[in-house]
Amino acid sequence: MPMIKIWIHLVWATKSRKLLLDKSIRQKVWQHMRTNALAKQIHIDFINGHVDHVHILLSINADQTIAKIVQLIKGESSFWINKNNLCDDKFEWQDDYFAVSISESGVNAVREYIKNQEAHHAKKTFQQEYDEFMNKYGFLLIKDSQG
Repeated sequence: MPMIKIWIHLVWATKSRKLLLDKSIRQKVWQHMRTNALAKQIHIDFINGHVDHVHILLSINADQTIAKIVQLIKGESSFWINKNNLCDDKFEWQDDYFAVSISESGVNAVREYIKNQEAHHAKKTFQQEYDEFMNKYGFLLIKDSQG
């Protein structure tokens, strides 16, 4: 049996970055995502987020792909949120997501970052955070023609 431990930091937002994940439902959604992931043999180490996005630290095994994991978590959780009428509006996640590998030595720092989302977003918006990630990890930022 292969011995594999690959850490991934995932981030994605609600569709159109709508502020749908208020405090009253966030913990329910995070717990449901954990339970659903466990049933699919997806190991979520840490999960948290804010009103318009989620951060997940997970490890993948030999037969999993990031794309499939994201599809399973996003699709099932949005279905569950809507089925349980947790939001006044129809809930959807955006199509895109952010994923980077994390070294074993960086795992605790990522856990702390994810844990402190409430305080973090008192100082900066998700867009500012997203732009910083894109820059930090060397992703090309695509600007529209106006700016």
